[in-house]
Amino acid sequence: MMEFFEMTDLGLKTFFLRMEIKQNEHEVFICKKKYATEILKKFKLEECKEMRTPMNSKEKLCKENGTEKIDQAYFISPIGCLMFLTVTRPDILNVVSILSRFMHCASEWHLKAAKMVLRYVKGTSDFGIKYTKSKEFKLVSFSDSDWRGFIDDMKSTSGYCFTLGSGVFS
Repeated sequence: MMEFFEMTDLGLKTFFLRMEIKQNEHEVFICKKKYATEILKKFKLEECKEMRTPMNSKEKLCKENGTEKIDQAYFISPIGCLMFLTVTRPDILNVVSILSRFMHCASEWHLKAAKMVLRYVKGTSDFGIKYTKSKEFKLVSFSDSDWRGFIDDMKSTSGYCFTLGSGVFS
């Protein structure tokens, strides 16, 4: 392209759409470590205790849980930030999806669950997606669902994951 158009080669991309990109001959790693740090600072959780999991797997969130309702804007902001983070963090995708169901009726309990995810992000801020050079270019999919796991309307939650070669793409 340099023969036909006037352009400059800036080398390998290292930062794009708030994603940090580390590339070498055999792999590409994308993460949002800087953005995760910004989120923690925004919600004054940069000095918080880290969590090992994003959510208690036995805990079922519901609309009416007996705790006081909170301002929607106060709950929407961390959920929106976490949604943007899920681009490179499939490990929090499910819990962020569950929490986003309560944006119109958020309570103290839901906010506590969102802060737990943020505390998990603090301990895992350098997590991301790694694509490695592989000999086998195979499409693999996984799916899972619970049976009527959503307490409010007894709907099931399902999820899926597609990989091509070594990395997740959907």
